Amino acid sequence: MRAVELTGQPLSLSQVAEIARGGTSIQIGTGVHGRIEASRKVIEEIVARGGVVYGVSTGFGKLADVHVAAGELRQLQLNLVRSHACGIGNPLSPPEVRAMILLRANVLALGLSGIRLEVIEQLCGLVNHDIIPVIPEKGSVGASGDLAPLAHLSLTLIGEGEAFYKGARLPGGAALNKAGLRPVVLEAKEGLALLNGTQAMHAVGGLALFRAKRLARLADIAGAMSLEALKGTPTAFDRRIQEARPHPGQLAVAEHLRHLLRDSEIRQSHLANDPRVQDAYSLRCMPQVHGAVRGALDHCEAVLEIESASATDNPLVFAENGDVLSGGNFHGAPLALALDYAAIALTDLMSISERRTDRLVNPDSSEGLPPFLTPHAGTHSGFMILHVAAVALLNEAKVLAHPASIDNLPTSGGKEDHVSMGMTAALKLRTIVENAEHLLAIELLTAAEGIEFRRPLKAGVGVEEAYARVRSISPAVDTDRSMSADIALVAAAIRDGIFDSDTQKL
Repeated sequence: MRAVELTGQPLSLSQVAEIARGGTSIQIGTGVHGRIEASRKVIEEIVARGGVVYGVSTGFGKLADVHVAAGELRQLQLNLVRSHACGIGNPLSPPEVRAMILLRANVLALGLSGIRLEVIEQLCGLVNHDIIPVIPEKGSVGASGDLAPLAHLSLTLIGEGEAFYKGARLPGGAALNKAGLRPVVLEAKEGLALLNGTQAMHAVGGLALFRAKRLARLADIAGAMSLEALKGTPTAFDRRIQEARPHPGQLAVAEHLRHLLRDSEIRQSHLANDPRVQDAYSLRCMPQVHGAVRGALDHCEAVLEIESASATDNPLVFAENGDVLSGGNFHGAPLALALDYAAIALTDLMSISERRTDRLVNPDSSEGLPPFLTPHAGTHSGFMILHVAAVALLNEAKVLAHPASIDNLPTSGGKEDHVSMGMTAALKLRTIVENAEHLLAIELLTAAEGIEFRRPLKAGVGVEEAYARVRSISPAVDTDRSMSADIALVAAAIRDGIFDSDTQKL
């Protein structure tokens, strides 16, 4: 098993995704042990002298003014974890939970939380022994962090709650025992250090964003296939046009499209006698639209990378002078806004893809292709309902693209009077990504079928490679058949990176 050392340094989306898939162990770098232990020493000294510090010797939220006696500090942290573990709904997936643990351990390795090294090592132990805490996906407003999800994670650390281990759903204590681990006993501030953070929204949203960035590249492939099937022109992708408006995403998409469409026999066949001056926007404006989506997703990735190395609990412990300062780094606004932005961008990518699919099946716009891509229109419906399904997926995405981050409902008796709704943004993005994978699968299938009617001419080199991949999963449609399985298989291939070969992405 490959080991990754955590030191509080930024983690890329690809690093998070790799560990989330499983089969990689994590450990706290020895070089950061000293700063973790120094911050813990500050907390222990406060406890020893009976100091009053939020979350160490006081209640939480609205109860921050309630002093807790020294003899009740352990119970305070235990009660915090138990009371906050009130999540609702389906459990997060194993990859999302692994990502969540990874991200929490990494930020605790910054040594600003006053938590013992052994507690962080226990977090790593969950990943290394493939213990997956049962963490309900709903119940966080993303303000004092993802309190409910992180509380469910923490329950497993202390031997409570539930966890999956080797496929079985067990009590948390039993899962630890089977893996040879012992529950931790939380000391002063440690429950709070575990619960204050943005790692649930980060894990769910980050893995969704990783998939979304793959879709942004795939949309170029699907679009190039559609353009060939519709006998479109690559003139709009000329480098000179793009350099006149040099957004990085636009330049990259145009270069990718030129790469995919090179040496096209279909293009050469109608180059001399094409009466059309220019194509519809869904074909002509792919660099501008797909490029803008890339730019939005790149921005979101940058936000998440900063967050992966950010102390997001409260209060923070600064060991160099012993200060323990209360602030608001747990607030999920940076992630909530970014994830909402990603949702909007990906929905627009779905929208332009759906327009291309419509052009392929619509006899009024398909440039001589048979109605609904069947030579037996009437007796056969061909790809008619694949387009209907794409419209249904897009409609749901449009509803979900409404920003979660613009909402606010005060909690904790008004003390937490502005919240981020970041977890809602993450969960919505996850659903939009799933819809987009299926919608782009529909465009790939539809465009591949359109290319069948341009034979024996060959499409561009990159398009032919993509066509071959589609056909390795789904044969051409000679007679009507149920296409649900084909769509699901192509969507799964998209998730697995089957279309991500080096010749198809730049």
